[in-house]
Amino acid sequence: MAKWAFLFPGQGSQYVGMGKDLKDNFKVAADVFAESDEALSDNLSKMCFEGPESDLKLTMNTQPAILTVSIAALKVLQQETGLEPSILAGHSLGEYSALVCAGALAFADAVRIVRKRGMFMQQAVPAGMGGMAAILSLDTELVEQACREGAQGEHVAPANYNCPGQIVISGHMEAVKRAVVKAEELGAKKTVMLPVSAPFHSALMKPAADMLAEALASITVSDIKIPVLSNVEADFYPSKDDVKRLLTHQVNSPVRWIEQMDKLLQQKPDRALEIGPGNVLCGLMRKISREVPIQKVDTPDDIKGVVESLKG
Repeated sequence: MAKWAFLFPGQGSQYVGMGKDLKDNFKVAADVFAESDEALSDNLSKMCFEGPESDLKLTMNTQPAILTVSIAALKVLQQETGLEPSILAGHSLGEYSALVCAGALAFADAVRIVRKRGMFMQQAVPAGMGGMAAILSLDTELVEQACREGAQGEHVAPANYNCPGQIVISGHMEAVKRAVVKAEELGAKKTVMLPVSAPFHSALMKPAADMLAEALASITVSDIKIPVLSNVEADFYPSKDDVKRLLTHQVNSPVRWIEQMDKLLQQKPDRALEIGPGNVLCGLMRKISREVPIQKVDTPDDIKGVVESLKG
């Protein structure tokens, strides 16, 4: 029996039209969209299928939208292939999709929580005060040095350790800009200021983490049936009792994706699937390691491709 890893994408993977072909072709996907709309008392599915992009890009919409499309794709994949994963991981928001897949969170609860998470993250820092930037082709230690030198009494630090040579930094806008200049001086081949509405995964998100902890208090967490890697500790969740703690800390802690994928590779999966919109995690995995083949599951054609590969 092949050992499968399922990975779930985070914010930034969204696009107008996502999930529509799944909904139109599979009742199980249509049911997921209906459940999401009902849980939020909002026509989120219409926003996924038709936009406008400006609404879909709002963090409070993006997060439940990506979660919903990811779970719709998961349900179709499992219906059509019967595949069961051995290991799960999700990038930032994607960790909620992984916990739903593992049976730890009910889908409707997760959708409601990530909408609140998006709102809390949006509210934590006034617009324009925080920023994020991607630093490319620079060693991790030098990125961390650029942040230390750029801080000058403000906050800036790595937020996403995505893959070797791609680290995202986050913090006060001016500190981020100074760190970008330092990174370029230290040899970064390319730096990109990111079009985000808040400094995600930085210490500035502590107010959002506090509000999320309150919101999570009322949610029931069930046993984790499939091992899930956490962004905060880059290790498997010890038990269901750690879910609320780690999801709270995740908001204002860096995503340690490189270490998570190293841990995943130690488990020797035969294949990996990125389940949800886009193919960001496929790209990161190929830069981290090519020993595990990975393909995306976003559309009916992608699912057909997995079915074909199982026959082969």
